[in-house]
Amino acid sequence: MASDDERDVRARVATLLAEHADDDQTTFLGAQFDAGLARVHYPAGQGGLDLAPKLQEVVDTELAAAGRTSSWLRNPMGIGMVGPTIVAHGTDEQRAMLRSIWTAEEIWCQMFSEPGAGSDVATLATRAVRDGDVWIVNGQKVWTSLAHRARWGMLLARTDPDVPKNAGLTAFILDMHAPGVEVRPLRQMTGGADFNEVYFTDVQVPDSARLGGLGDGWHVAVTTLMNERVSIGGVIAPRGSGPIAGALDAWAKAPDRNPARRDDLMRLWVDAEVLRLSAMRASALRERGTPGPEGSVLKMGGALLDQRIQTFTVSTLGPTGTLSGGYDPPPRDDPVDHFLASQSETIAGGTTQVMRNILGERVLGLPAEAKADRDVPWSKIPKGV
Repeated sequence: MASDDERDVRARVATLLAEHADDDQTTFLGAQFDAGLARVHYPAGQGGLDLAPKLQEVVDTELAAAGRTSSWLRNPMGIGMVGPTIVAHGTDEQRAMLRSIWTAEEIWCQMFSEPGAGSDVATLATRAVRDGDVWIVNGQKVWTSLAHRARWGMLLARTDPDVPKNAGLTAFILDMHAPGVEVRPLRQMTGGADFNEVYFTDVQVPDSARLGGLGDGWHVAVTTLMNERVSIGGVIAPRGSGPIAGALDAWAKAPDRNPARRDDLMRLWVDAEVLRLSAMRASALRERGTPGPEGSVLKMGGALLDQRIQTFTVSTLGPTGTLSGGYDPPPRDDPVDHFLASQSETIAGGTTQVMRNILGERVLGLPAEAKADRDVPWSKIPKGV
């Protein structure tokens, strides 16, 4: 039996669809936000209704049936990662940016990784030095997705070099069009350039753009990273869809269908279904809106499985599996592009090795890896060795 909250949500969705049936997608998304149906667990007036996160599935199902799609694919960093972080740590002024995030009118990126701070983000060297009411930022970030399209970015910078590495970080909201911000694309082996280097030269950031407390950047970043892993690994696709559907299609066209290859395909299908069911279970556990370790499990498992599936697909296609159309961007169904792109999945959002450390220490309770620099001021840690 439906709860009162579920009936209320269904009624709100029906009203939204009736009153905005002729709206273009951007206008409709704005109306969805205003109705509290963007993320129902967000605070009322900020895209939500202060309800349980599980009720978002009711909203998404009803809207999908009506042909209304999410803006997630256009603004994945903003909706999946930065938005929840602003809700958790932002000021009222910053939370006012949630609407344009949801409608994808303003694209976002997040800037954590650096050439010398990848798996250990807390060692980052980009500096923010206070000068009155502004911070002067100098440094470099790398592997920043969508920086070339982003209007805003979430930046993690070092504000105190004389305390241990995790304690001296602060998060900021950065205007990507500000003087001194330079974005340089990184060309990938797929032919595309979705990742970027970002350079900061005396960039001025107002203190009002600080996200969270001074020196609280690590806690802010953890919120973002946990949501990133849920965003990457928590999508619940219909049974038999996604990458495994491509493998099944390749098998149907295969010139050679030997039993050993068929067994490989069935194992992949079973593993894909187990991962899908695990995502459903994780979704059911996120009733309080705070991601747990399930996001890391799904992120790691999904990345490894997708690489196995894409390898099977291109090898099943035979000689044609070595060919690419050379499109930029490639068509969405190009198996060669999917194979090449999948190689980055065990790096993006935390490497598989880091994920295993996190799960071993925080879930299984295994002894933590020895860290000689845990209590050493960042300025005293040897660099470049």
